[in-house]
Amino acid sequence: MQDFFQQIARQFVQTSLLEWIGTITGFLCVYLAARQHILNWPVSIISVTIYAYLFYHSKLYGDAVLQIYFLGTAVYGWFYWIKRKKEADKPIVSFTNRQMLWTIGIILLLTAALGTFLDHQTNSDVPYIDGFCTAVSFVAQFLMTRKVLQNWLLWVFVDICYIPLYYHKDLLLTAVLYLAFAVIAWNGYKDWKKTYLMS
Repeated sequence: MQDFFQQIARQFVQTSLLEWIGTITGFLCVYLAARQHILNWPVSIISVTIYAYLFYHSKLYGDAVLQIYFLGTAVYGWFYWIKRKKEADKPIVSFTNRQMLWTIGIILLLTAALGTFLDHQTNSDVPYIDGFCTAVSFVAQFLMTRKVLQNWLLWVFVDICYIPLYYHKDLLLTAVLYLAFAVIAWNGYKDWKKTYLMS
């Protein structure tokens, strides 16, 4: 454990300015999203653009493509929330058990497709893990844009899955960021659930 903290301390010193900006804006966008603050979307645009570049150069191709998807959903989410703000606040919705089963099925299909593609078409050393984390993130992000309560549970789960992956790829600062993301996502779930139950 002491070695882990020494590695993190070294990485703090060696981390590029780009990763620092990506980390800080990434933290801010998740924090703002948990608070249902519309500025999470433009801050997200900055973060995902940086991380698309960083993940591509770390051979995490699924995550690099995921950042491009996040870019699209950030633009969509921003305009969707603006539009709904004009009409009235977009209410939080909750999925039924059946909808969650469909969601899990979609994640499994996406995982198989992405993992197979990454395994056969790239030089990734973690194609199926990258594919799985990417699939869960794709779905969680879409559910967030629609203000589905369970998006936060998917984020908690996948953020925890990402920690050892980023550690494996020597992205220690990013691994620490994803630990913080998991905590924020859990708090986001509790806050959104409270709002949902009051509506």
